[in-house]
Amino acid sequence: MAGEARRRKLRALLTRAGVPHADPGAFEDAFVHESAVKERLAPRSNERLEFLGDAILGNVVAASLFERYPDAAEGELALRKSSLVSDFSIADTAERLGFDALLVLGAGHANEASSRRRSALADAFEAFVAALDRACGRDAVAAFIAREHVAPREGRREPLDDPKTVLQEWMQKHHGARPQYVERFEGPDHERMFFAEVTVPEVVCAQGSGPSKKAAQRAAAAAALAQLAPRYDDLGPRVLSRAVAAAVSKKRRAAGRALQTKRGAPSKKKRT
Repeated sequence: MAGEARRRKLRALLTRAGVPHADPGAFEDAFVHESAVKERLAPRSNERLEFLGDAILGNVVAASLFERYPDAAEGELALRKSSLVSDFSIADTAERLGFDALLVLGAGHANEASSRRRSALADAFEAFVAALDRACGRDAVAAFIAREHVAPREGRREPLDDPKTVLQEWMQKHHGARPQYVERFEGPDHERMFFAEVTVPEVVCAQGSGPSKKAAQRAAAAAALAQLAPRYDDLGPRVLSRAVAAAVSKKRRAAGRALQTKRGAPSKKKRT
């Protein structure tokens, strides 16, 4: 994108963030992916800002939920927070706010699959939060996150959807321990794929993969829950993510059909 057109889009974003008079230069690094630095398209990436923004986002979201749901138990607050700070959630908000047009990517990464681009959007959102905090203060950050991220997503009344949190709570209840993840990655920086493995003591071992470590861990947790749910009544579809609940429901229907076939019964109950 041409320089002036990009600056106009950045100023428009700052206006929407509630800081129209902020210096756009203070936010430039937030959109620079590491692949651009390696191709010498920019001097610094957004990785340091992303590190800071991740912590700020978690803190602000936790405080917002604490005030928004005064009667909610700790477990519900944890599920809501995990959903709101997930890569999927923040990438969705970043895309809606037009971050895609501001990303500075290396040529190789710019042509990658949409999942990798969404990972870059999530990183940029966290980096932008950090830049906003440093330039304008925590009150400006809290207002931006509440207005542009928390309120729109909470307004959708989406199901609490975080396999890692569900698995952690279940393991603490049944085994008094937290899940342990073992990660690895393959491929060069601009084509990196992460793999995670989680083990539930004496019960199941599950794997998952994704464009980031968080995504791989979530996929592994979802796979573990899909295996555990048919065996444990306290892991019903009500508390599972939609994808896991669908997998569990499919397995149960298949098991029911197999049992009916074995008994010689019709696959569907006739209405009388």
